[in-house]
Formats: sequence, C-alpha cells, structure tokens
Amino acid sequence: MELSITLKKLKERFHNSIIDIHSFRGDDTAIVKKEDILRITKFLRDDEELLYNFMMDLTAVDYLGREPRFEVVYHLYSLKYNKRVRIKAPVPEQDCTIDSIISIWIAADWFEREAYDLYGIIFKGHPNLKRILLYEGFKGYPLRKDYPVRKRQPLIGPEN
Repeated sequence: MELSITLKKLKERFHNSIIDIHSFRGDDTAIVKKEDILRITKFLRDDEELLYNFMMDLTAVDYLGREPRFEVVYHLYSLKYNKRVRIKAPVPEQDCTIDSIISIWIAADWFEREAYDLYGIIFKGHPNLKRILLYEGFKGYPLRKDYPVRKRQPLIGPEN
C-alpha cells in the first residue's frame, strides 16, 4: 500500500512519535504520542506541501477497560489541497492531560473546553479551561462510560 504524502512526511519527520498510521478509502489517520501533539499539529499546519490550515473538529473517545483509556481526536483539513487527516493521541486515565493546541488554532478553544467538560481531559496551557456546557457545580464527566446514568446532581439556584 502506497502511503499518502501526509503519512509519509509524518513518518519521516516524527518517526519516534508515531504509534501507528493507516489509511482507509482515502482517510488518513496517525496515532501519535500525546507529548508531541503541538509539534505535529504545527508541522501539519505549516508544511508547504500539506497546509492543514483548518481544524475541523476536536473530540475525545473513552475506551473504558483499555489502557490508555482515552484518545483525543483531531480532524484537520487542507483548504489548498482538499485533503483530510485524523490525528489521535492516546491519553491515560492516570495522567489525563494533553497540551492545548490553541496556539496553533484558536478555534480549538471551545472544542477543548467541551472535551474537558464532558470527559475530564485537561488541556495544559488552555487560557480559560472551565466548563462550557454544564454548570460549575456539576459532579463528574457525563460522557465517560463509567458515569452513573441515574446519578443525581446538586440543584443550582439563581445567584443573588
């Protein structure tokens, strides 16, 4: 199987950071070490042959029972070359942190806050990491697979 230019360049430039790469029906995916997410995403944005200048989405996945438990998933798009790439960074439950990519794409702001709010993943360096969908007194992270669905939350009232 012939690798795309994106996966070739990632493999060449970041061979110690790449956990796995694959392509299926033209969709490229690279699984990378979380410690290198800033360097890798900056490279994908700035390399003249790639120019992934649009961060389409950032989300998280909970693989309860697997270690590392979480993955932060980035979907990037190159407007110039009409190409997409998915970058996945495994995040262990014991160290549920990853660097914020706001310095590369300011649009990551709300996406990172959402992943923090719903999964409890901490984005280091985020300038305003606080809940975005749920109220500050909410206990737990409702998209984690071990979140009790019948859990009662504290009631909140109007602020005086």
